[in-house]
Amino acid sequence: MGLLDLLKGGAKKSARAISDDDLFDDEFQRKLDYLALVSRKVFAGRMRAERRTKKSGSGVEFADHREYQPGDDFRYLDWNIYQKFDKLLLRLYEEEEDLAIYFIVDASASMAFGDGRKLRYAKKLCAALAYVGLANLDRVVIVSTSDKVMERMPDTRGKGRIFKVFRFLKQLEPAGVTDLGDAMKTFVAQHKRRGLAVLISDLYDPAGFEKGINVLRYNKFDPFVVHVTDKREEKPGLFGDVLLYDCETGDEREVTITPKVLEKFAEIHKQYNQEIERFCSTRTVPYITADVGIAFDQLILRVFRRGGFLR
Repeated sequence: MGLLDLLKGGAKKSARAISDDDLFDDEFQRKLDYLALVSRKVFAGRMRAERRTKKSGSGVEFADHREYQPGDDFRYLDWNIYQKFDKLLLRLYEEEEDLAIYFIVDASASMAFGDGRKLRYAKKLCAALAYVGLANLDRVVIVSTSDKVMERMPDTRGKGRIFKVFRFLKQLEPAGVTDLGDAMKTFVAQHKRRGLAVLISDLYDPAGFEKGINVLRYNKFDPFVVHVTDKREEKPGLFGDVLLYDCETGDEREVTITPKVLEKFAEIHKQYNQEIERFCSTRTVPYITADVGIAFDQLILRVFRRGGFLR
């Protein structure tokens, strides 16, 4: 019996998911304004410099010179150079470009196992981080994935569009098996403009969580991993002879759960999480554990302190 068998399985019984009707209530929206304000105060003056692209245009920051070509705009001629060296050179400037932020929400069946807390929490985190991005005039895109890209909210900007984000996230339903590698291959093929890719997932991927992250890295996206966890999964409330089933594939297995089995499971679970954190650390991928037991606004503040999101 492997780690994912228990993590994605459970005693075969129905579990009623919590309704999303109150997911983005008035209190939630008030906290969004506070988080947006904090983000501006903490990172004021830093985002402008870090977002500057290397392409030249008509910005305000000098980048380089090039020789004048017929048809070039005379306004950009460097007359000081002409007076000194009798050469017609154009001044080039760096253009600033709004940041593209992609939110990739894992909506596979494992994210809704039990009472659906993980997927609800993922939706809240996505909405909060998206609002911060929108408030900073970034371009925000949201996609949901399993072993493929399932739903997509086209790019939008401006914090007034947060209700579009709410509507999109509310209608996401958990389904399908997890294969982040295949899903990310589709994602990068659909999005040619590179940017920050925030992956929000429980990372229970039988094919290996590394594959999806590496697809983003190799295609020059900047991955930021938000690992959604639930402490109740560390110590499943199971004992004796039970029938486990995989909530994504429907596979079943009869297992005898003993205290020793649960102890071994907890040890492997801890090692698995450490492996994820070590993988991200050695590849300089920003990583944060998002325990569903932590208030979402406190988790967002941790994201700010961690760095790598606001840039």
